[in-house]
Amino acid sequence: MTHKDGIVATIALALSTLAMAGVVGSGAYAQAAGAEARGVQALSNAVAETICPAVPTPRAADAQLLAVATQVNP
Repeated sequence: MTHKDGIVATIALALSTLAMAGVVGSGAYAQAAGAEARGVQALSNAVAETICPAVPTPRAADAQLLAVATQVNP
């Protein structure tokens, strides 16, 4: 029984590797990663504007750091 399990596992690994190569090669992975990055950036901007709307910051990262810094009590 374990010999059959090894064969099935090897075939499954080969098929999943081919499927991943197909996704990466088609450009769908890059498109999805770009969309996720834009979504995270938009979310961080919205959160930063909600937490500290009166502080003008040129970058969202600065606003996030400022928002966290105002929440921490030394």
